[in-house]
Amino acid sequence: MVYQGHIPDIIPCTSLIRGFCRIGKTKKATRVLEILEDSGAVPDVITYNVLISGYCKSGEIDNALRVLDRMSVAPDVVTYNTILRTLCDNGKLKQAMEVLDRQLKKECYPDVITYTILIEATCKESGVEQAMKLLDEMRNKGCKPDVVTYNVLINGICKEGRLDEAIKFLNNMPSYDCQPNVITHNIILRSMCSTGRWMDAEKLLTEMLRKGCSPSVVTFNILINFLCRKGLLGRAIYILEKMPQHGCTPNSLSYNPLLHGFCKEKKMDRAIEYLDIMVSRGCYPDIVTYNTLLTALCKDGKVDVAVEILNQLSSKGCSPVLITYNTVIDGLSKVGKTDQAIKLLDEMRRKGLKADVITYSSLVAGLGREGKVDEAIKFFHELEVLGVKPNAITYNSVMLGLCKARQTDRAIDFLAYMVSKGCKPTEATYKILIEGVAYEGLAKEALELLKELCDRGVVKKSSAGQGALKM
Repeated sequence: MVYQGHIPDIIPCTSLIRGFCRIGKTKKATRVLEILEDSGAVPDVITYNVLISGYCKSGEIDNALRVLDRMSVAPDVVTYNTILRTLCDNGKLKQAMEVLDRQLKKECYPDVITYTILIEATCKESGVEQAMKLLDEMRNKGCKPDVVTYNVLINGICKEGRLDEAIKFLNNMPSYDCQPNVITHNIILRSMCSTGRWMDAEKLLTEMLRKGCSPSVVTFNILINFLCRKGLLGRAIYILEKMPQHGCTPNSLSYNPLLHGFCKEKKMDRAIEYLDIMVSRGCYPDIVTYNTLLTALCKDGKVDVAVEILNQLSSKGCSPVLITYNTVIDGLSKVGKTDQAIKLLDEMRRKGLKADVITYSSLVAGLGREGKVDEAIKFFHELEVLGVKPNAITYNSVMLGLCKARQTDRAIDFLAYMVSKGCKPTEATYKILIEGVAYEGLAKEALELLKELCDRGVVKKSSAGQGALKM
């Protein structure tokens, strides 16, 4: 079309550039712009903005700046805001300020978004006091801050640990002709909870409602999370049950802290009860919910229940991840059910999940405890073949298994292998070997070895008399 002397239409070409940028093909998007320019067409500012945005989203800020340099039309505030946002998000505030100077020289005046971007970055990099100077400059230039600007500043003040000052700022906002919104209150609420000021948090919630500022799901989740961390599960349930009265439907982030709290207190029946309540109300648990529950069940020795729940996950539209399998594999390995654990390992492989050092360490330890030392060593070497580097825990598990099988000579060889592979032995490593020697009836030799290692500072004297292992 271009080669026949036709000038392309700007609008479809801009759509094409947008499409290429969306799928990360910025080079092709740039080629479309070059064809446009070479044809004699004059791309408008929207076309350039689309390409600059594409470069910024793909992390190619230098290319975005090159496009800014070669623009055949005047950049607008959107152009600059896109670049400033990317520079600030990448911690390049100094470069962002240079771009702002360039913007001002071109008489393209910053808007509220421009200043909010810069104020947020200044809070993070130079502190709130410096950001306040930008706020003053913004007002002096006739640019009125909005609620987002003030929220950024309040968040910065809270992060600096100046909560009382943030509360004062919140109360003064109406005098700045700006009403706080639910996000403003949530920022303060989160800070109150993180500093243990529960009474103040309750007062703030009451004040919110009095002023007609409706709480959001996030508001309630902040409170529930705090109460559960403090062990006040009854109060957390009360808040959860009140949510629908304020037009808020609890989500998985509302229930997860409760389930975690019940699990922490070993109230597994209550945890499962609330899991059922959650599902019955149309709130489907996420993988975090299930991982919390499975971890607690395994710690409580209820591994069969954990396996049952794991088997139901896929049918509930929740795909298990590596940590899910690792939790149950570890639980099974600890209760002498390594055969089942190995079946789970095979299942996770079929699903395309790659086992890691934690998976294998659990299996190796379990097999060692069951006296299946050769099988444990087989899995250890399988780990190496997969290119996963065993850690001290993995090596220690193999040595423990060998010592329990009265094969301390092989355990000592394994120590040499461990060192040759660049894995530093731990205090536990040496204690395993010492107790292995003693377990084979060589108590005198074990004591001599222990004394020598204590003298060398390898084993602490304070722990020398403590049995690390139960042979």
